[in-house]
Amino acid sequence: MKKKYSIFSIARNALTSHANWQAAWRSSDPKKAYDVIIIGGGGHGLATAYYLAKTFGISNVAVLEKGWIGGGNTGRNTTIVRSNYLWDESARIYEKSLKLWESLSQDINYNVMFSQRGVLNLGHTLQDMRDIERRSNANYLNGIDSEVLTTADVARLVPILDTSPDARYPILGASLQKRGGVARHDAVAWGFARAADQLGVDIIQNCEVTGIQRNEGRVSGVYTSRGTINASNVGIVTAGHSSTVAEMAGLRLPVESHPLQALVSEPLKPILHTVVMSNAVHGYISQSDKGELVIGAGVDSYVGYGQRGSFSIIEGNLSAIVELFPAFSRVRMLRQWGGIVDVCPDACPIIGETDVRGLYINCGWGTGGFKATPGSGWVFAHTIATGQPHALNAPFSIKRFNTGALIDEHGAAGVAH
Repeated sequence: MKKKYSIFSIARNALTSHANWQAAWRSSDPKKAYDVIIIGGGGHGLATAYYLAKTFGISNVAVLEKGWIGGGNTGRNTTIVRSNYLWDESARIYEKSLKLWESLSQDINYNVMFSQRGVLNLGHTLQDMRDIERRSNANYLNGIDSEVLTTADVARLVPILDTSPDARYPILGASLQKRGGVARHDAVAWGFARAADQLGVDIIQNCEVTGIQRNEGRVSGVYTSRGTINASNVGIVTAGHSSTVAEMAGLRLPVESHPLQALVSEPLKPILHTVVMSNAVHGYISQSDKGELVIGAGVDSYVGYGQRGSFSIIEGNLSAIVELFPAFSRVRMLRQWGGIVDVCPDACPIIGETDVRGLYINCGWGTGGFKATPGSGWVFAHTIATGQPHALNAPFSIKRFNTGALIDEHGAAGVAH
């Protein structure tokens, strides 16, 4: 039975500094062995653990996080959710994720604040509009909602956009996915953590993996800062650090890690009611429930693991946003940060088995990681539980880089969210 808290009990706990407040999840100590170890306590790792327990009944699972839950890329993104990708393989896995998003708060009994306010992709040139129409038609064939808008349609939807013909970045039209939107990134991590914990999963923070055990070609456990933990199945879900963790098992991944920057402004009254993206100018923007403008850029061209911004990217990003939204020219920025994204050559993820038996990898989401969170966890849990990929993630095997069966999503995934 779920506990109910009255206003008096909330006040009482507040006056006692929440000393008796029930923790969202247990602070577990590592056991000697588990059926499955998930390396990485971000959204994808926590979702994997949750679906392993819920869907497959595998609850003897440990999620190992070197820092704190939500302290990595899950808390360092711009929270955009959409599924309007070009190629069938990408569209299907992101659409699975979007459908899970639509009922996620009810499923995990935690409000992730998913707001389907729509995602607008602007077209500034004739080629942009050709690409938009091609992608929209591909979405339509896959049963995914997508509309092609004219300049007048865009002006009616977002009147503060500069849609005049003499704008620096003239807007010739856009695509609109009404089912897309945003969610609260912290709530996603906390919600999956609590839900997985309630199903018996151990969530172990401040537990850095320092090595991966192998025995005759099979994984047998991991070495950590809190001792050796045995397991016959290990999943690597460490976002920007996937290549360094995989190297512990002797694997070389075809991924590069890049900083990805974002900023938020001072709070404003509600003025922007949809997500606006422009790949051509490497900028995208939405307004949070607190009123802040959440602004993102494209990935930095250099590789690295720095979680901070660079002024050249920030300057170019904000100058483009001000050209699109002249009304924002005097808005002050509160803070900026960087996340680390790992990008594959074809801008699509790797989700599946490796050459080490019992070792699985989920990485390479580039700038599309947050929106894929529930779908990624769902298919990765299936892969670990059954030893075989689901039909949705089978095309994203690491073997495609040997066979040449790449899925080139740079046009829809590699530049902006």
